[in-house]
Amino acid sequence: MNIQIFGKSKCFDSKKAERYFKERRIKYQYIDLTRYGLSPKEFDAVLRAVGGVDNLIDWDCKDERITLMRYMEDKTAKEDKIFDDPKLMKSPIVRNGKQATVGYCPEIWANWE
Repeated sequence: MNIQIFGKSKCFDSKKAERYFKERRIKYQYIDLTRYGLSPKEFDAVLRAVGGVDNLIDWDCKDERITLMRYMEDKTAKEDKIFDDPKLMKSPIVRNGKQATVGYCPEIWANWE
């Protein structure tokens, strides 16, 4: 198992994800999403695994750009916007090879073990 957690430092769900893997003594790599973001290949793999850009966007974010993105129909433009600004992504993004989840999903992670 090769677990990567892309999280935000002030996100409670990111901290809960870290705690989940620590408690089960599963090694993971933590990457600060706001500082380092995702590489283009990682971003594409996550998009495919989670079912599209709309599942990756943090719709509860208070940023006005999120409000504008609700009305955008061009998925490529949405992808470009959140790739350029990872603060707009929902966190944590947890990857295990080609599998990925967005948000706190212990019921899915339990199947990875």
